[in-house]
Amino acid sequence: MSDAPIVSVERIQRTIVILRGQRVMLDADLAALYGVTTKRLNQQLRRNLKRFPEDFAFQLTAEESAALRSQFATSKGRGGRRYLPYAFTEHGAVMLASVLNTDTAVRVSVQIVRTFVALRQALAGNRELARRLTALEKRTDARFQAVFVAIRKLMETTAKPRSRIGFAADPKKKP
Repeated sequence: MSDAPIVSVERIQRTIVILRGQRVMLDADLAALYGVTTKRLNQQLRRNLKRFPEDFAFQLTAEESAALRSQFATSKGRGGRRYLPYAFTEHGAVMLASVLNTDTAVRVSVQIVRTFVALRQALAGNRELARRLTALEKRTDARFQAVFVAIRKLMETTAKPRSRIGFAADPKKKP
C-alpha cells in the first residue's frame, strides 16, 4: 500500500464544518471522499448503530440542515435530499471507514484523522501564543499596547466575506 495520500488535506479541511460545537463532516462529503454513495454510507450507519453513539454521529435537525443549505447556497427545490443529513465527528468518520471496509475508505480515514489532528495542533498553538502574549503584555509598559493590539488582530480567525455569485436585479429599473 502506498503512503501517498489519496485525498489532500485541503480537500478534507474544506468539508469540515462546526455543528453543535464540534468539528464534523457531513455524510455526503464523507461518501464522496470514501468513494461510495451517500445511500450506501447511511445504510451502513443504520446497520451498525451500536458503533455510532451520539458523540460519533448524529442526524441534523431541520433547522441545522436549513442553515447549512443557506450557508452553502444550495437549492431547496426538487432533486434534493429526502432525509436529513448525518454529521460524523473524527471518531465517527474512522468508525465509518471500518464498517464500509473498502481500501479507499481505510486510506482516506487515515488522512481524515491526520487532518483533525493538524487542526487541533493549530488551535493549541494559537492558544499557547495567546497565553504567552498575555504574559508578555503584563510585563511591558503602555508604550507597547499598540503592538499587542495589532498582534491580537492578526491572531483573530475571522471568515472573509464571500462575494456574491450571479447578479442582483436592480429593483428601481423596470423591464
